[in-house]
Amino acid sequence: MLNQLIKKAAVLGSGVMGSGIAAHLANIGIPTLLLDIVPRELTKEEAAKGLTLEDKQVRNRIAATNIQKLLKQKPAPLSAKKNIALIEAGNLEDDLEKLKDVDWVIEVVVENLNVKKQVFEKVDQYRKPGSIISSNTSGISVEAMVEGRSEDFQKHFLGTHFFNPPRYLKLLEIIPTQYTDAEVLLFMKTFGEDVLGKGVVVAKDTPNFIANRIGTYGLLVTVREMLKGGYSVGEVDSLTGPLIGRAKSATFRTLDVVGLDTFYHVAGNVYEKVEGHEKEVFEVPAFLKQMIENGWLGSKSGQGFFKKQGKEILELDPHTLEYGPRKKLSTPSMELAKQEKGTGNKLKALVYANDRAGQFLWNTNSQNLVYSAMLLGEIADDIVSIDRAMKWGFGWEHGPFEAWDAIGVEKSVAKMKEQGMEIPAWVTEMLEKGFTTFYKEENNELYYYDKGEYKLVEFNPKVIDLKKIKKQKGVIKKNSGASLIDIGDGVALLEFHSPNNALGMDSIQMINFAIDEVEKNYKGLVIGNQGKNFCVGANLAMMLMEAQDDNYWELDMVVRQLHKALLKVKYSAKPVVAAPFGMTLGGGAEVCLPSAHIQASAETYMGLVEVGVGLLPGGGGNKELYIKHLENIPNGVQFDLQQVANKVFEAIATAKVSTSGEEARENNFLSKADGISVNGDHLLYDAKQAVLALHEKGYKARVKKKVPVVGETGYATLLLGAEAMKLSGYISEHDLKIAKKIAYVIAGGKVPYGTEVDEEYLLDLEREAFLSLIKEPKTQKRMQHMLVKGKPLRN
Repeated sequence: MLNQLIKKAAVLGSGVMGSGIAAHLANIGIPTLLLDIVPRELTKEEAAKGLTLEDKQVRNRIAATNIQKLLKQKPAPLSAKKNIALIEAGNLEDDLEKLKDVDWVIEVVVENLNVKKQVFEKVDQYRKPGSIISSNTSGISVEAMVEGRSEDFQKHFLGTHFFNPPRYLKLLEIIPTQYTDAEVLLFMKTFGEDVLGKGVVVAKDTPNFIANRIGTYGLLVTVREMLKGGYSVGEVDSLTGPLIGRAKSATFRTLDVVGLDTFYHVAGNVYEKVEGHEKEVFEVPAFLKQMIENGWLGSKSGQGFFKKQGKEILELDPHTLEYGPRKKLSTPSMELAKQEKGTGNKLKALVYANDRAGQFLWNTNSQNLVYSAMLLGEIADDIVSIDRAMKWGFGWEHGPFEAWDAIGVEKSVAKMKEQGMEIPAWVTEMLEKGFTTFYKEENNELYYYDKGEYKLVEFNPKVIDLKKIKKQKGVIKKNSGASLIDIGDGVALLEFHSPNNALGMDSIQMINFAIDEVEKNYKGLVIGNQGKNFCVGANLAMMLMEAQDDNYWELDMVVRQLHKALLKVKYSAKPVVAAPFGMTLGGGAEVCLPSAHIQASAETYMGLVEVGVGLLPGGGGNKELYIKHLENIPNGVQFDLQQVANKVFEAIATAKVSTSGEEARENNFLSKADGISVNGDHLLYDAKQAVLALHEKGYKARVKKKVPVVGETGYATLLLGAEAMKLSGYISEHDLKIAKKIAYVIAGGKVPYGTEVDEEYLLDLEREAFLSLIKEPKTQKRMQHMLVKGKPLRN
C-alpha cells in the first residue's frame, strides 16, 4: 500500500460542511488549515476598530468566524471544545503556500465546476508532490474537475463525499477518476475506515453518486404517492420511519432537517442529467417549489412540512399549504406488523397487505427496489456497496437488496410484472437461473449475487460480528440477561442482552461466572455488545416493584451482589476491558469504572444519572468515580482533596453526561491510558487488542488500597453549594435530600478529614443511602414517571 501518512490537512471552504469536516479531522487529532475567500468589505465592527481590508484579521474573518460557530452548533461538531485549537484560519489568497506542508487537501467550495477548477489550478501550483487532493462535491463530475491538471495531481485526486454532519454520519463515498492511482484509492479507503471512522463505499462518477441518488428518488416517489393516494404528511411519516427500519425522522421530518433548499439542489443535480421517466420523477413538485419561495425551508426557518405552535406540532397540507393538527395512520396491517419480530418481517407483512398502509408501502418500495436494481453498474459495481451506502448514509436498517430479500424476490417480482412494471434484465436473469435471493448465508459466511454467481461479502478484519461468532461457536454460557462468548485468541466477551441492556440479577450472575471462567481458561475479558446502547443502567422496573412491595431485604441483597460482582471485575487476576458506546448510563458506567481498561467509542455518552430517578449511584459508582479522579492526578502533583470531592459531587449531583468519549475522559470517567475508537464498528476489535496487550505485558491483579476521604468537614463544604441552590429555588427539597446523601457517601461519613478508609466501608455507606432513598415516596414517583414518560420528574 501507498506509504502515506496524513499528519496535516487543509479544508478549502469554511461553510457548514467545510468547517464540519475540519472539526471531524480535529477530533481525531489532525491539525487542519481552514481557508475561505477574502472579504470584499468591512463589517461595522471592523470599521469601528480602524481595521482595513488589508489586515490579516479581516482577510481571515470568514474562516475564523466559522471556526467559532463550531462551539455553538448542535449537534456539536467538536467532540471536545479544546479540539478547536487544531483548526487554523486562513484565506485562499495569502495562505496557499501553506499547502506545501499539507498531506491532504479537501475542497468544499461552492458547487460550481468553474470555481472548483480555478481553485484546483491554484492548489496544483502550491501543493507538495504526493499529497492527496479531494473534492467533497455532492453532484458535480469529479472527472471534469481535474481536466488540465498536472499528472501527479490527477493521480492523487478523487472525490470524498462526506455526509452532514461529518462527525455523526457514517457514510463516506469515495469516487475515483480514470486517473486516480489504485494505491491512492486503497489508502483512502483504509484511512477512511481506520482513522476517520467511516463506512467507506467506492462510488462511480455519476450524478449524486449512490446514497443521494437513491435516497432522493425514494423521497420524491414518496411525495408523489402521498399526493396520488390522498395521504397526509403525518400519515406518511407514521409509515416510513422505525416501523419499516428507517430513521425516526421518517420522510418529511428528514426533509425539514436537511432543508428544502438543499433537497431541491440535490434533486436538480440529477434532473439536469437524466432523461425520460427518471427526469419526470426528479422534477420537484410545484407545492415544494412554492414552500421554498415562501421561505418554509424546514427546521432552519422554523417551519417546513411541520411547524411547532406552542406545544402542538402542526403538519402542512400540500394541497392548500395551510397547517393543521398532525395526523397518524393506523391500519390493521400496521398493528399486525408490530407483532412481527424484525423489521424485515414487518416490511414483508406490510407490503402485501390490502389496506391503505400496505398499498402505500408497496407502491413506494416496489419503485425504489426496481430503481436501485436499474442503477447497478452505473452508480456502483455491486449490490453490497448500494446497500451499505443507504444504511450508512440514510440510516436504513436494510439496504434495497436486503429489503427485497426480506419481502421475497420471486413473489414481489411476480406482483411487479402483474402491474406492468419493467424489471431490470439482470434480476429476471438471476431468477431464471434459479437464484432466488440477492444474499445467502453458507457455512456462517455471507455471499452476494453478482453476474451469475455468489461472491463472498468482504468485511474489514477489524469488524467483529457477535451474531456470526455465536452461530459459529455457540456461547460458553447464557442466561436471560447476558452471554459469555469466546471471541478467539484466548479472549472471552461478556455480552448484555436484556431489554435496553439493563442490569438485573441475571447480568450480575453472569459477571461472576465470566470472571471465574476467564481466570481459569482465558487471557482476559471484554465487556461489550452490539446493541443500540452499551447499557442504560439497572433494571428500574424491577427495583420499583420490589420497593413498592416493601421487599427492601431483596433490594439490599441485589445491591450487595452487584458490589461484590464489580469488585470481582476490579480485582480480577486477568485483565477486564470495558467497551462502552452510545448511552452508558448509571449501572452501565459503574460496570466500566472498575475495569482494568476502558476502550470507549468516540460516541460514548457516559454519566451517573441516578438523581434523575431520585436515587444515588448504587453499584459503586460514587466510590469508583472518586477513585478515578484521584488516579488521574499525575504523580508528584500536589492536590486539594476537597476539590476532588467537590468535582465528583458535582458530576453525580447534576447527573453530568459526556457528549463524547473525549468528554468522558475530560470528566474523569476515562483515564489518560484508556482508549477511544473513532470507528464504532472496530470497538470490540480494539477492546480485544487491549486485553491481549495487557496480557502480553504480564498483567497482575490490582492490589487493594485505602482511599483518603474529606470526612465531616468536607461533607459540610459539599453541602454549602447544595443548600445555596435550594435557597435560590434551583433545586427542590427532595433534590436537597438526595444531594445530602451523595455528599455523605463521597465525604466518607463521620470521620476526620484525610482519613483513609477501605472500599467496602464506602460501599456500605452507598448501599445504606441508596436503600434509604428508594423508600421515599417522592423517589418512587420519580421512578414511575421515568418508566412511563421516559423523562425525569422534578418534585
